[in-house]
Amino acid sequence: MTTSEIKLKITVDENQLPHKIEWEAPDANEGSICKSMMLALWDEKENNTMRIDLWTKDMSVDEMKKFFHQNITTLTDTYLRATNDEATVKELREYMSGLGKRMGVLVND
Repeated sequence: MTTSEIKLKITVDENQLPHKIEWEAPDANEGSICKSMMLALWDEKENNTMRIDLWTKDMSVDEMKKFFHQNITTLTDTYLRATNDEATVKELREYMSGLGKRMGVLVND
């Protein structure tokens, strides 16, 4: 068994709003500065999700729309791998396609 570590470093301004978000994952040989992050953790004891959603004031509304849409879309892929519930995934993908078009993050066909 091995252990891996992901480090997050959040720099905030005088109003405690994120100014800079940095992450590092040595095992993946990656690390960078980003404008936004969403972290979801399952609390088995409380039987619910705990979340940390942060974004910098430099993130535009258009970038947030794409970030949000892409997160929900990739969560659909995760859900499929975990449950093999293809019927629900099909419905979610159809919904996210329409939503992405309405949000302006996907091109209309």
